[in-house]
Amino acid sequence: MSTFGILVGGGPAPGINGVIGAAATIATRRGHSVVGILDGFQWIMQGDTSRTMTLHEDEVARIHLQGGSILHTSRANPTKNPDHLAAVVKSLDSLGIDHLITIGGDDTASSANRVAEAAQGRIKVVHVPKTIDNDLPLPRGIPTFGFETAREYGTTVVERIQMDMQTTNRWFFIVMMGRSAGHLALGTGKSAGAPVTVIPEEFPDKPIRLDDVVRVLEGAIVKRLARGRPDGVAVIAEGIMEYFDENDPILADVPRDEHGHIRLAEVPIARVLRTAVAGSLARRGVKVTIGEKDVGYELRCGYPTAFDRDYTRDLGVGAVNTLLAGGSSVLITRQEQQIVPIPFADIIDPKTKKSRVRGVDVTSDSYKNALALQERVTAADLADPQTLAALAAAAKLSEKEAAERYAPL
Repeated sequence: MSTFGILVGGGPAPGINGVIGAAATIATRRGHSVVGILDGFQWIMQGDTSRTMTLHEDEVARIHLQGGSILHTSRANPTKNPDHLAAVVKSLDSLGIDHLITIGGDDTASSANRVAEAAQGRIKVVHVPKTIDNDLPLPRGIPTFGFETAREYGTTVVERIQMDMQTTNRWFFIVMMGRSAGHLALGTGKSAGAPVTVIPEEFPDKPIRLDDVVRVLEGAIVKRLARGRPDGVAVIAEGIMEYFDENDPILADVPRDEHGHIRLAEVPIARVLRTAVAGSLARRGVKVTIGEKDVGYELRCGYPTAFDRDYTRDLGVGAVNTLLAGGSSVLITRQEQQIVPIPFADIIDPKTKKSRVRGVDVTSDSYKNALALQERVTAADLADPQTLAALAAAAKLSEKEAAERYAPL
């Protein structure tokens, strides 16, 4: 009889309990014991093995319907200190765990890889990719679990605010969660029909300049004004801040998490952009009322949709089956209704020892279609004398100034 350990790292995502419940059910039915490790790596990296719970089939039978994580989660990083990594392996040994299932995003995947290396084959480790950001390097077209549920609820938020703006003749800037990639912002903006969605992948030059973001947003507002629409919603991926210059004043004194990432929730990017865009227009006598909202935390622990319930239960069973078949150091994926393990080596950057990040493919038809459906100033707009004249009049600029300011990046 083996002992399975399950832990969760990183931010919450709808469907975590589906993986836990399915994995615990299958392992238990096959005669193995299952230990749930509370709060990710937080306690076992300190040698504390008391924060655990035994998972029985009856107790996990319906948890796949719930949001959140019955094992909680944390961003504790055991790879920063060799002593912490050694303590994780020692803690797992003392708990009798010889099979470990980690559930998390790119940082947890990197930590799982290091634990597998440190255990030198004694503990078999598989990782189940989880993030509403959808930024783990899975094969094209395969989402990380939690993304589809978050997109569903995020779309509802955007479409309702959009109707409010249409009713009150205002604009709203919605900053959508997504640390390094714009999948969630693009998915919600496209599904809700937002006039403009801004993601970090669209900016060819890094670091991103604040004024470039302002120009894109201002251009969309001006284009709507030129056709008599004073209202609209802009969806903005919070990840654009990851690519700002670290010396930018808006990032001064912003705290970082255990993995060295900027705590994006601490940066009032919606307010910064709202103030900058409204101020730029107001200086030319163009008055626009802009509201702001950050969306993210309300998406992470919602009840998973049927898609994510089905998906995560497959992944949980697949994780156990892979381990029992001798697999280790792999990412568990579902491709064309089959469980396909992907070696850690295929997703880990050998230089940084961290998981690669999957961004939005801006060369894809899906992205080009999303862009075509938005109401941005295009090169074709600026090349058409009548359209350019209307844009310039709405922006209270000369035609030459409008062409320079709103030229696509």
